[in-house]
Amino acid sequence: MANPTRTQEIGSTSCVSPGHYSAKMPSSTENPRLRILVLSWRDENHPEAGGAEIFLHRTTSYLAAEGHHVTIHSARFPGSLAEETLDGRRLVRRGGRYTVYLRGLISAIAAGRRYDVIIDVHNGVPFWSPFVTRIPVISLVHHVHREQWEEVFDPRRARIGWWLESTAAPWVYRRAKYVTVSLNSERELVGLGVESKNIEVVYSGLDQLLPPNPPPRVIPPTLVVLGRLVPHKRVELAMDTVARLSEEMPDLHLEVIGHGYWAGELRKYADSLGIANRVRIAGYVSEQEKSDVLARSTLAVLPSIKEGWGLAILEAGAVGTPTVAFRDAGGVAESIIDGVTGVLVDNVDEFHARVRELLLDDKLRLRLGEAARTHSQGFTWRATAVELERVVYGVLP
Repeated sequence: MANPTRTQEIGSTSCVSPGHYSAKMPSSTENPRLRILVLSWRDENHPEAGGAEIFLHRTTSYLAAEGHHVTIHSARFPGSLAEETLDGRRLVRRGGRYTVYLRGLISAIAAGRRYDVIIDVHNGVPFWSPFVTRIPVISLVHHVHREQWEEVFDPRRARIGWWLESTAAPWVYRRAKYVTVSLNSERELVGLGVESKNIEVVYSGLDQLLPPNPPPRVIPPTLVVLGRLVPHKRVELAMDTVARLSEEMPDLHLEVIGHGYWAGELRKYADSLGIANRVRIAGYVSEQEKSDVLARSTLAVLPSIKEGWGLAILEAGAVGTPTVAFRDAGGVAESIIDGVTGVLVDNVDEFHARVRELLLDDKLRLRLGEAARTHSQGFTWRATAVELERVVYGVLP
């Protein structure tokens, strides 16, 4: 695991900041430029792209800028080009939601003649590239999907999916190097039988798109949720909070930033609660607009059942907005320092209660927000990409 070289003191609690790693990359004159094949279900322009795709975009763009030849194989989506070059990387789109895996495997078969290393992205199910190639494979896993299988699929398909992820994949990738984005995800992988010595933790970075003149916090008070609109993000819990607090805070609003196939269901749910006029589902917004909305919101909430890291937490923290999230939701227990940069809760009732507390306690909320801003400054995409590059060089024979 990468070892940060410094510890930031925030309040009375120490937290590790991965903005500077102890491992320093040799200069480009000391290492060859590599041919890297990335197998990913989605690329950053896919309508269902989320934090995993942001991670892939930022890191591979850096690798391409450093002179590496990067090809990303991902699925087609409506309006997409079969092939294009973006940010120095070649994007090849073949297959759909499920057939992308077969098409990716075909690409991996030819990889030995054309590439030096494969980065195989696991989104529940991997591409099984070790079956067809002898070149080094890096398995990129953001988090284990134990809970999500039952959220998305019927029981039979959920059992099959979980068996593939929890039993078949660790055996197939037993000789591969794993990269994951949090210590929690590392522990989960070890629990599936992956040897800890084969796992590297590379924390996600952060786009520091701070508003030049931060907009004032809006009145009335506003909650904000940032993320893909899919069932396991549980945006409904944020809506429930608004409904619960309706009598006490009749002007409380909710901003939902993100897009996904669940958007229609969320609109129906808001309508069923009688709060449709106080919920705005913004859909996709630009990076700058996202930063502005986060900056003017009173409090961020992340009701998700599982996150590999919690990039949305750092994005909100970068503009001084603290987050309330669930303690058992994976990497959020690392991206939030409980009681210092935000609040972790253990159940739904506590979620509602702590959100109410922070909306009413300006002094506490502002203290958490300032600590969250300081904490977020230690995370950069360049540091993340440098670490990933180090791992790539480390798997070469």
